Parts: sequence; C-alpha cells; structure tokens
Amino acid sequence: MRLSLKKIKPLLILLLCMLSPEITHAHESRPAYLEITESQQNLYDITWRRPARGEMVLAMQPVFPEHCTLQGSVANYLSSGAHLSRWSLICADKGLAGHSISVDGLAQTITDVLVRIQLLDGTSWTQVLKPNASAMVIQGSPDSWQVITDYFLLGVEHILGGIDHLLFVLCLLLIVKSNWLLVKTITAFTIAHSITLAMATLGFVKVPQAPIEAMIALSILFLAVELVKQQQGKSDIAMRAPWIVAFIFGLLHGFGFAGALSEVGLPQADIPLALLMFNVGVEAGQLLFIAAVIIVIQFWKHTTRLELTWLPRATVYAIGSLASFWVFERVMTF
Repeated sequence: MRLSLKKIKPLLILLLCMLSPEITHAHESRPAYLEITESQQNLYDITWRRPARGEMVLAMQPVFPEHCTLQGSVANYLSSGAHLSRWSLICADKGLAGHSISVDGLAQTITDVLVRIQLLDGTSWTQVLKPNASAMVIQGSPDSWQVITDYFLLGVEHILGGIDHLLFVLCLLLIVKSNWLLVKTITAFTIAHSITLAMATLGFVKVPQAPIEAMIALSILFLAVELVKQQQGKSDIAMRAPWIVAFIFGLLHGFGFAGALSEVGLPQADIPLALLMFNVGVEAGQLLFIAAVIIVIQFWKHTTRLELTWLPRATVYAIGSLASFWVFERVMTF
C-alpha cells in the first residue's frame, strides 16, 4: 500500500472533522489529580490539582466521608495550566480505609481524576475516576494490576485526546510514500519520544513546558509546509528521509508527554511500572489512530472514485493555519 496524496484526497477533511469538535483546544481533556497522604494516624494531607486555562478552572471538588473534617485552612495556588489546592483532613478514629470518596462535578466533564493514595503503613496505590464512575472505596492494600490498568489507559487517552500529536502523526502519514519508510518513520518517532519521556519523568532533564508545547505546534507547521512543497513537486529532507524529521521532533513530543504525566504524578513505589504502562498506552493509542487512518483510506479507495482536486491543498493549509494558531496561542503563555 502506498499512502499517496492522490489516494486520500477526499479523506483529509473528514479525518480533521473526526478530531473535532474542539480542535483548537488541544489537551483540554487533561486529567485532574488527587493525592491523599496519611501523615499521622488518621490525619491526611490532601493535594488537589485541576486543569486550568487562564483563570478558568474545572468546577470539581473531592467529597470525603462525613466523619472527616478540615484541619486548618485550604491553601490555593494558580500555576501554569493548573489550579492547586492543599489542606489537611482528620478522620477521627475511623480513618479512610474501607470508606468511599468521590469527585463532585466530575460527571459533567470529559476529564478523568487520577487518585493517588499513600497510607501510614507504607501501602500505596492509584485509581482513575471517570465521569461515569466518579466514586471509589479506599482499600487497605495496593493492587499492582490497578497501576497497570490506570496508567495504560491514561497513556491511550492522552494521545487520542492530544489533537496536536495526532495531527503530527497524520502529516507524517501524508508525507510517507512506502510501507517500509512508514515503519522506519513511526519507529523513529516512537524511540525518540520514549527517550525524552523517560528522561524528563525520571528527573534527568528538566525543561519548561510552555516552550515545548509551542515547539510541538511549530513541528506541525513545519510538516504542513513540507506537504505544500510535496504537492508542488519539490523534494526536501522530510520527503527524502522522514524518519530523521520524525526522530528530531519526536524528542519534543516526548517532553510534551512527560509534561502531561507530571500533572498527575507517578506512584513512588511503582514508578518504573507506571512509566512503562503510560508509554505503552501512548504507543497503543498512536497505533490505533494510524490503523484507523489506513482503514478509512482503504475503505474509501475501494468504494468510491470521487475526485476532489482542490481538497489536498485546502486540507494542508487548514492544518498549517491551525498549527500557526497554536504557535501564537502558546507563545502568549510564556
């Protein structure tokens, strides 16, 4: 199979529409994070982080059992892309184990909440709350399978909810001309973002997130320009060796993945497992997207002969315009 522009002319706008409805707001489905740490017997330190865009914050609040009461006051902070609250909670003689907690307002959102729990006896675990399952019962012992499931799903949801990452992969698919070159290109992208994801998450490299997000948008704009050159019959490095371009920009995208993972945190006792499963989830989501694109292309190829000669150029310019908007939007957050 050759993924030439001619074969996918009628599909490009359709694929873009599939990435809607809020295509101009990449990563608006970022998860919230609730950390519960037992610092003394039945005394818990609470960290509550919600995604924010400017001063707009998702209207969600954790709900604890009735026997738990606030100790002291709540400290609130507004950082880049998130609203952070910290407070202490005392739960009398009953503690939290065996009791239910929930997140009020989660059902009205499209995001998830990663709950991280650390008890005084050293046990810890994580669980993901979703709009259709916004409550959980705190268990007395950790479950490794829960870490595997939760971080895998977080990785899948992050890549499938990251319109900018998907558009970058889509541009690579449009540029590539053969199956073998496609394998090399996707493999290079995978290796690159896996390296920087691990390095940033484990603390070996620290980079500010805002410039990285702007550079990710710039990488999409670069590929859009390369696609215009391809339509004009010109040949550049993106056409001759797309795997090199995929590797270089994959390093940037890995830092973007790490930024998303840092928002929810990693369980200290299961960092390697959680990091591995998040990365596997990202790859699974990426492969699902690529498979969906190829299936749609093949279906269209074998069911219609419709030719829309204006569509390829219009689609590429639409991708470039959207990427340009993201560049300026993200630069403004510096």
